Amino acid sequence: MKKNKPIVFFDIDGTLLNEEKELPQSTKEAIFSLQEKGVYVAIATGRAPFMFKELREELGIESYVSFNGSYVVVEGKVIHDVPLTTNELIRLEKAAEQANHSMVFLDHNGAVANRADDHYIAESLGGLKLPYPPVKKGEYHQRKIYQALLFCQEEEEEIYVQGHNHFDYIRWHPYSVDILPGGGSKARGIKQVLDYLFIPQEQSYAFGDALNDLEMLQFVGTGVAMGDGREEAKAVANYVTKPVNEDGILHGLRYTGLL
Repeated sequence: MKKNKPIVFFDIDGTLLNEEKELPQSTKEAIFSLQEKGVYVAIATGRAPFMFKELREELGIESYVSFNGSYVVVEGKVIHDVPLTTNELIRLEKAAEQANHSMVFLDHNGAVANRADDHYIAESLGGLKLPYPPVKKGEYHQRKIYQALLFCQEEEEEIYVQGHNHFDYIRWHPYSVDILPGGGSKARGIKQVLDYLFIPQEQSYAFGDALNDLEMLQFVGTGVAMGDGREEAKAVANYVTKPVNEDGILHGLRYTGLL
């Protein structure tokens, strides 16, 4: 299934979508223009697949790296999935309970929380325009969980980083941190896509804005950081484009020469 064309990976939050979780018209038109030119377009996100199904359908995108690299789909086919180790996840949840920290557990179809009425869960997921997950304590033990969310402040995070180093941790909100399989990243998921499609690394591009985009921006042939993104992302990117709401995707694609 060799693809003799470039591929572009787009992060979602803060990259395709603005702070209001809206898709700018210029971004939508730019992606359609890419596709018309024969450029392969994919998504690379920390979100679960069920969280961006409508966006994929709106943009006509069938390939994606989700859960920060743990669940990868190419043209509708799952080519890579690395769930969290259940026993270690149960051990981490017990530590979180002792510290009075809530958790949410996600697979490709949905999410469940282990505690109701938690302000941190409501605030952080609400910022993504997502509902509070159903509370089903212990239900995840029989499922493949690709990512968990731990709800605590940054200064409380260290007890998990030190005591549960089977996992990697990436903070995405003042109240929440992603829990990933050790060594997990968007870059690892992107490599799976490139290998599957036989696309050289130098023909890969990525757009991102946040801490979970750093490895991705460094791994691809050309990394583009959003103008209103984290300074850490700008520091490792090849280009820094304009902010999302200032036609940042369109300008970034022009910088790279793809449009």
